[in-house]
Amino acid sequence: MPKRSFALASAVTQKPQEAVNPDYALRIAASPIEIAHDKIISTVTYNGQFPGPLLRLNESVPVTIDVFNDTDTPEQLHWHGQRVPVDVDGAAEEGTPFIPAHSKRRITFTPGPPGFRFYHTHNRAGANLAAGQYSGQIGPVYIEPRENPGNYDREVFLTLKEFEPTFSRGGDMAQDFLPPVTVKELKDAGERAMKQSLAKGMPHGYEVGYASFAINGRMLGHGEPIRVKQGERVLFHILNGSATEIRSLALPLHSFRVIALDGNPVPNPATVRVLWLGTAERISAIVEMNSPGIWLMGDTDDDDRRHGMGIVVEYAGQKGRPQWVKQVSEKWDYTKFGNKSGPQSNAPNPDAIFDMTFAKDNAAEGGFNRWTINDVAYPMTSAPAPASFHLQQGKRYRVRMRNASDDIHPIHLHRHSFELTRFAGKLTAGIMKDVVMLGGYQEAEVDFVADNPGLTLFHCHQQLHMDFGFMTLFDYV
Repeated sequence: MPKRSFALASAVTQKPQEAVNPDYALRIAASPIEIAHDKIISTVTYNGQFPGPLLRLNESVPVTIDVFNDTDTPEQLHWHGQRVPVDVDGAAEEGTPFIPAHSKRRITFTPGPPGFRFYHTHNRAGANLAAGQYSGQIGPVYIEPRENPGNYDREVFLTLKEFEPTFSRGGDMAQDFLPPVTVKELKDAGERAMKQSLAKGMPHGYEVGYASFAINGRMLGHGEPIRVKQGERVLFHILNGSATEIRSLALPLHSFRVIALDGNPVPNPATVRVLWLGTAERISAIVEMNSPGIWLMGDTDDDDRRHGMGIVVEYAGQKGRPQWVKQVSEKWDYTKFGNKSGPQSNAPNPDAIFDMTFAKDNAAEGGFNRWTINDVAYPMTSAPAPASFHLQQGKRYRVRMRNASDDIHPIHLHRHSFELTRFAGKLTAGIMKDVVMLGGYQEAEVDFVADNPGLTLFHCHQQLHMDFGFMTLFDYV
């Protein structure tokens, strides 16, 4: 793969685009990947590997990437968390051109904002568990900031992902890691709708489970350990690359000092024992290696860890079997990382407010749950849908989200970053993200500035939810 350079980036403006060598090339194709010894699965990947290659870009330096699609299906490649134009973003709903089957598309864009981003397919999968993010089409991106304090010894990138999906009926999503701040009105409405559906003889809607779990494409015990030295400060960049699952991560007898969420520095770095990530969320956290031994770094769920969701951390000079120590539970509260006092502790007033209520129609779409925003499900067809919310450039908008279902929804806004302004009943400010988990029967508020004209997709990042209605569009007027 050609190495990036400032010379290449500047040459893009000096020659016809196709006459310039790309900075990177990504090839979408079905390939076998070995997730454990003698356990090989076939899935669609980037460049024949999982995760896809780490792309290190420079803030505000243009990059040219060739994307080859060797499959039989038109594809979308979404640059998650970046402030890019519609024709690059990688979402058909916004109007991004597909990468045709057995063809190529060249794209050029200016990376930003800096920090940990990623790229992934944005195809809708529906009932096809080999498509969309059920496949292996996920890769990390790190955009180097102009100024990097570098208060760590080295970086480690981890992508958490499940494989071998299957459908099942119903099942409750664990939510006890979130603050228990539910709204009675929402809970009553959601439970009433479910009871009415079941009383009519409807089954519970389909959910997705997995047989294999992996970090960086290898099941626990089947990959190289993370080798560390006592006293090292290791900066972990962690991506939840799941199609549908909430993930946790712990390293016994160590703590994580969270310095960035979704690639954006937090105003109040804080230390936690356990990290929690909704689908598509990223956390950057420093761990001081001060407890020598050989440890299992993995999910706090014993069953998921036994099925592969972990990796060994091995101190230099230590011998023996990797150890796991059960973690003390603690609530995951984003506000811990927000501004704590002074004039920056509250967000500015918005110019306008959008109210959104999310609800579930149990098993209403061929056995799948249909999801609605303000009682409207995004069309299941490929036809373009009109925007439901309208923006004026330069104005600040607040989205008040109310979840009338018992599911956690990782809510994602394309092509913009938003500021979390209320979570679990508490005001906050300064936390910039592009995905936020909204718990069952809970409320949250986020603000964003309309600073990137064009159609803008807003959706739940849980593949099974976005595929069956949980999307809407903003436009600029």
